[in-house]
Amino acid sequence: MCGIVGYIGCKNATPVLINGLKKLEYRGYDSAGIAVLSKSKEEIIVKKSKGALRFLEKRIAAEIVDQAFLEKKDGEKEDEFDSRLIEKCGEAVCGNIGIGHTRWATHGEPSDLNSHPHTNESGSIVVVHNGIVENYAKLKTWLQSEGVVFRSQTDTEVIAHLINHFYEKTKNIFKSVLETLHRLEGSYALGVVCKDYPDRVIAARKESPLIVGVGKDENFIASDVPAVLEYTRDVYFLEQNELAVLYGDHVDLFDSEGNKVVRGTTHVDWDLSAAEKGGYAHFMLKEIYEQPKAIEDTIRAHLVFDQADSEKKPVDLSFDNEIGSEEFNSMIEKSRRIVITACGTAYHAGVVGKYAFEKFARIPTVVDVASEFRYRNPILNEDDVFIVVSQSGETADTLAAMRLAKSYGAKVIAITNCVGSTVSREADFVIYTLAGPEIAVASTKAYTTQLACLYMLAMKFGFQKGRLGSEEYGKLLSELVQIPSKAQKILDNQAGIQKFASKQFNKSKIFYIGRQFDSASSLESALKLKEVSYMHCEAFSAGELKHGPIALVDKDTLVIAIATEPELYEKLVSNIVEVKTRGAVTMCITQDATGAFGGSCDEVVQIPETDSALESMISIIPAQLFAYYCSVLRGNDPDKPRNLAKSVTVE
Repeated sequence: MCGIVGYIGCKNATPVLINGLKKLEYRGYDSAGIAVLSKSKEEIIVKKSKGALRFLEKRIAAEIVDQAFLEKKDGEKEDEFDSRLIEKCGEAVCGNIGIGHTRWATHGEPSDLNSHPHTNESGSIVVVHNGIVENYAKLKTWLQSEGVVFRSQTDTEVIAHLINHFYEKTKNIFKSVLETLHRLEGSYALGVVCKDYPDRVIAARKESPLIVGVGKDENFIASDVPAVLEYTRDVYFLEQNELAVLYGDHVDLFDSEGNKVVRGTTHVDWDLSAAEKGGYAHFMLKEIYEQPKAIEDTIRAHLVFDQADSEKKPVDLSFDNEIGSEEFNSMIEKSRRIVITACGTAYHAGVVGKYAFEKFARIPTVVDVASEFRYRNPILNEDDVFIVVSQSGETADTLAAMRLAKSYGAKVIAITNCVGSTVSREADFVIYTLAGPEIAVASTKAYTTQLACLYMLAMKFGFQKGRLGSEEYGKLLSELVQIPSKAQKILDNQAGIQKFASKQFNKSKIFYIGRQFDSASSLESALKLKEVSYMHCEAFSAGELKHGPIALVDKDTLVIAIATEPELYEKLVSNIVEVKTRGAVTMCITQDATGAFGGSCDEVVQIPETDSALESMISIIPAQLFAYYCSVLRGNDPDKPRNLAKSVTVE
């Protein structure tokens, strides 16, 4: 949930740590802190602050300049102000080794004291941590009985004191960290610095993600790749229960018993600009506009074209880049049921996937929230195909559900955006969404590329099982190829959505309704609005209106209908009329060009026509835009919605 960084090399660590934390602030922004081993003072200097990273920067810089210097000057660009602030931070805290942290609070409220890094009592050992120590209360009680005094309410402080406990006996920091890890229950990604070992940073991971960046005469740790891209593109993705010891000129990897591990680095090809706003007001808006390319990249990575045809029509789907086709096709033929499990936005993609698998492959499909699945004694068989969907590949509940499914013998397909993530390494098969880095907390392009993968899988299952004939299969693939350009048309004509949002952003109640695929899309549409605008919003099947929800409809209500299935238009019109007669304002997102909704809706957002089963990939875009504009109009930061973090790596 939190973000950690670390540096060792010949540069001043402070600017590197702060730059890295800026790239990871989407993982948590309740507080931030750094710890740097100062050469001049021969001590570890810890600086931390409640609130966003900017508060920490100003607190550090204030030690050597007056308050006036810390305010943005008239006409000064944001990046110029950032550079000036970071430069002063580097002057205030100087050293070549350090670790940093940006926090999403779990144990202990957001405060200066609960901010990371945490130290032992003498301040000679310092720790940053992402994860949860499940047995921290037991360990804390024992340490207190040994005379240890705690300063914070966090579970992380236990780690610093436990390392110190073993260090007092061994005077070996690596062995002390190793002994500590053997006693921790739960999840962690750790960065550790010891004053007596000024030549190294120790890192370790279990359940929570951690990468090691390998540079020239400098090395890095980080929770995610964007934090190190400015400095290196060669990384180790630490495996489960691995440790790394970073020196200025090399990195050593170890297993959980302290045995050395030897393997090569992975080269990351991400464009650094992909993690910047690129002129957009917010990352969320930028990522909404990146969807046509992200969808196209994801789809075309798996299309097989007829090379003899001058029009190069798609004729099949191949997942050979990730999985062996023979083994994969055999799995499809043996499959009798699909189980899709995920959380949040990825779960909503799974609900759409359920409709797609049952429509295209005619195979029974169950979709489950991962946090519920793992606790309800599920029924699984060896001929089930278990699909997990996770943008980060590190979602704790999804990982636990996947491991449970594997223990039953089910084959697991992972859909994720992160190469090297835990879910991609542990699944039997992996299909990557080619969305690139997604910085805004509210997922947009991650969702639509997940849909693309689920649609392609459903089509492949249908074709392989003989449920889709060659002609129908080819037609669907051709429709799929056109989705990116149709998504772009919606973005090119978004002014009407922005205008409608300007009139409705203060509504107290919003309902999304739809049927079949559109009902599934309504779930994600409502979530987006709740996440970034904080407006109360619900989604339900339009057919359920009369079974209770319509009692809530009045003049303060906005009802948004998604209608992309022609055979159900008449029923949706009836639902819209029902809520309008009770005073609701209505908007309809539809591909209908006949005007069926014009007489009943206050606003009609017409989207390009495609196969109704595929419309979910583009019908969501107006809803994303509506949520974004409502958020901005209400004075919120859509990139960093309150109480939320990008990657939920703890329960």
